[in-house]
Amino acid sequence: MSRVVAVSNRVAAPSGGRPAGGLAVGILGALRRSGGIWFGWGGDTCRGEPADPTLDERGNVTYATIDIKRTDFEPYYNGFCNGSLWPLFHYMLGFFRYERADYEAYERVNALFARKLIPLLEPTDRIWVHDYHLIPLAEELRSSGVRNPIGFFLHVPFPGLDVLRTLPGYRRILRALAQYDVVGFQTRMDCEDFVAGLRGAGFGGKRLQGRKVLALDREILVDAFPIGVDVDEIEQQAAKATEAASVQRLAVDLKKRTLVIGVDRLDYSKGLPQRFRAFEIFLASHPAIRGRVVYLQIAPPSRTGVRAYQDIRQELEQAAGHINGRFAEPDWTPVRYLNRGFSRSILMGFFRLGGIGLVTPLRDGMNLVAKEFVAAQDPEDPGVLVLSRLAGAAAEFGDSAVLVNPFDAAGVADALLIASEMQLAERRERHAAMMEALRRNDIHAWRRRFIDALTPPARRSGLQ
Repeated sequence: MSRVVAVSNRVAAPSGGRPAGGLAVGILGALRRSGGIWFGWGGDTCRGEPADPTLDERGNVTYATIDIKRTDFEPYYNGFCNGSLWPLFHYMLGFFRYERADYEAYERVNALFARKLIPLLEPTDRIWVHDYHLIPLAEELRSSGVRNPIGFFLHVPFPGLDVLRTLPGYRRILRALAQYDVVGFQTRMDCEDFVAGLRGAGFGGKRLQGRKVLALDREILVDAFPIGVDVDEIEQQAAKATEAASVQRLAVDLKKRTLVIGVDRLDYSKGLPQRFRAFEIFLASHPAIRGRVVYLQIAPPSRTGVRAYQDIRQELEQAAGHINGRFAEPDWTPVRYLNRGFSRSILMGFFRLGGIGLVTPLRDGMNLVAKEFVAAQDPEDPGVLVLSRLAGAAAEFGDSAVLVNPFDAAGVADALLIASEMQLAERRERHAAMMEALRRNDIHAWRRRFIDALTPPARRSGLQ
């Protein structure tokens, strides 16, 4: 059986426990079935040319990590990846910035990844590249003679052409993506935006049989592969976590109040200031609800060296203080804002207590928090998911969630009222429909579908 070689910006360090995130679960599932390598940055920088990869073999999986040159890391990561591509792909042009030197560092780091990866490759390997940090990698590998099947999966949204053209040299991004054999996105809309981008750039984009597209004289399979979660694991974790001391303390402290819960990285794309404003309108518009709900927002720091993230942290701290100062009573604090992370198992326990999951990003490729909240619920007495229409998860859940426009604070407040008053029979019906969608597109189905698409037909037997 041919190996899978997964490549991502950062490699999750091997440990004795289970992998924490959806990406790690999916990648390791593929690697452990066929054997293979997980290749990427190990977290350190160096002054000169990075050394050959450090190899750590665990069973049939090899973790291969490299350093990145210190002078390249900042412009590559905080510069082009998170200063240009992240806001651009999330339609957040107010945060977009571009420096040619940052893009040049981005190309150098991708060339470094290719240079250090090639000696590890075998002729039958299938290469699976992840996310916007590594868009040029296939082009670098192809120029060095690599002919293996190479697939790319974008975890974030892909922008329409009018937005993409904001990026100087956007055609280079499209040209680089056209060097992959499989280009995967979270939603069908992302696929259509990519194909329209190819056409607009003059690179072809003609639809062929199935999901194939002709671009730059190459046939590419372009398809949606919605990433999921490990539903069974979350169900077990959430049920077990109710015994944890911190979860039990929260349950006692709530005193049967409805818990509204949000868990997000501290990022401007998550719509947190708008969410706090919606909760304030909810309390102001419905005096009877005061004292009956508690909003817990967990927002661990993200990219602390970037000024925009420092600003949003300060804004949220002020908003939480303002809401509590306006509405709190001696025995009730409406907003609990925690700017730190918790273990995955404890978060699943908090989700289990949640009567309302508030997930309102301004734009998101998928949003696994929405899926985790649903999977963690007690099916006999489930909570309600209030979900942004602009998250990829909305395409799967549809009206089984309470869908909102995150820019409409009053509309989100209305949705909170609907969720807080929803009767048990309707909550059960909605939850059952969402669980069906979760199981249909769980993390294992995501991995199987992508690897199958990347595998030549003659090799597919035995890979399921």
